[in-house]
Amino acid sequence: MIYDVQKIREILPHRYPLLLVDRIVSMTPNEKIEAYKNITINEKIFNGHFPTQPIYPGVYIIEGMAQAGGVLAFVSMFGDNAQNTGDKIVYFMSIDKAKFRSPVIPGDKLTYKLEVLKHKGGIWVLQGYAYVEEKLVAEAELKAMVVDNTEKKV
Repeated sequence: MIYDVQKIREILPHRYPLLLVDRIVSMTPNEKIEAYKNITINEKIFNGHFPTQPIYPGVYIIEGMAQAGGVLAFVSMFGDNAQNTGDKIVYFMSIDKAKFRSPVIPGDKLTYKLEVLKHKGGIWVLQGYAYVEEKLVAEAELKAMVVDNTEKKV
């Protein structure tokens, strides 16, 4: 199951500059997902983090993992042809055991690999890993829930 950025945008509400998944490479609903983000010097964050030595922020790596996990949860719950019309939203509940092992810099292809640890109803617990090439650069256990979006649509 490969999703390009257009299909990802049908599922996730995130948009530039905070859509942090470029492509879904593989996915087994209710089990695992692999996705990636190409890191370029054109990322707006590099204007301030850091101008003389650009390093992709760890919080963005975690958020990218969470977005990939959100696609996995959404497709697992609503099927391969799922589209998020704004009636559902994914909320972080916790981030545990986060570790950052190596900096991510412009030119890197950041690969996210997540596995489902637990799933009950709309609550998901995922083990996430981030790699550059074959090198583990970050990991975390993420807990999130898919809920109805109660915000009024205009």
